[in-house]
Amino acid sequence: MTASRARSLAWAYDGAAHLRALMARMGEDAFAAPSALPGWSRAHVLSHIARNADAMVNLLEWARTGTVTPAYPSRERRDADIEAGAKRTPAEIREDVLGSGDRLAAVVRGMPESAWSATVTHPNGSPILAASVPWYRAREMWIHAVDLDVGASFADMPVPMLLALVHEVTGQLGSREGCPSLQLVASDVDRTWALAGKGRTAESVTGPIAGLAAWLTGRSRGKELRTGSGRRAPALPAWL
Repeated sequence: MTASRARSLAWAYDGAAHLRALMARMGEDAFAAPSALPGWSRAHVLSHIARNADAMVNLLEWARTGTVTPAYPSRERRDADIEAGAKRTPAEIREDVLGSGDRLAAVVRGMPESAWSATVTHPNGSPILAASVPWYRAREMWIHAVDLDVGASFADMPVPMLLALVHEVTGQLGSREGCPSLQLVASDVDRTWALAGKGRTAESVTGPIAGLAAWLTGRSRGKELRTGSGRRAPALPAWL
């Protein structure tokens, strides 16, 4: 698990409040506008966040009861639900995001301590501990808040969460084809990471922790980052 369950739960709750504030500032016409994710409107992003809450409920119920309950019935069903959800009114979408988040919070509160150590299956097919579900939910809330493209940024995230995110993503990206080997330096928190890629070796990449996180997760081209030679940060393979 990337971060402790208690910290991840706190980040998830803070992310929910952050998203609620963003939605409150969005006018009725803002929902149909494009998001920062290709092919998705903001309504798509918000519908995805709501269905992700339901998916996390399924995984926690699996952990609690022992009855296999996949996060989503299928990839096709997940995509169809998001498409259908994006066609609803802004009021319906807001209510769904808040209601699904409340349902997840209630399930979290009812989890027996022993259930958190159960193994379930992440939507990507990998086995995970139920205790890591709060981390995945926190990640979902904060990153997709940026994807809404309504003024949120990675700088809004708690710094300890950014540190955990960069640690996780560097570990995953290193195995991707074409990923360069880099030394990442967070200039504002005095931390470094080795991105041990299989591609060409390059210099260090330095910048603020929020900028590094945005670049590593594909939400930025890294214009605010610099390499030892002064060149722009290199392109990276997709994280997810």
